[in-house]
Amino acid sequence: MKLSRKESVKRRHRRVRKKVSGTPERPRLCVFRSNNHIYAQVIDDVAQHTLAAASDFNLDSSGATCEVSAEVGKLVAQRALEKGIAQVVFDRGGNLYHGRVKALAEAAREAGLDF
Repeated sequence: MKLSRKESVKRRHRRVRKKVSGTPERPRLCVFRSNNHIYAQVIDDVAQHTLAAASDFNLDSSGATCEVSAEVGKLVAQRALEKGIAQVVFDRGGNLYHGRVKALAEAAREAGLDF
């Protein structure tokens, strides 16, 4: 029986999280993508604390496009750099590295985050 998209994403996310963990020196850039919105957080998993966050709710533009995702990536990178975080570990959240997730990651790299 074929898994639903949601179940496939959950399964991939569990597999990714076994290997990816954020530390105070190199926190985790976590991406959550829904059908309508995209969210990004920089998380220290040791202290269980969110250091920086951004979503498309923070922007004036609307829609679920790659351009909006790129703006979210720039915004989360800017907020992380303001707090002195330059290196992160990328957690794609079980989503494929394609489309909106890829646009967010590339924009965060261009804005100065290293991963």
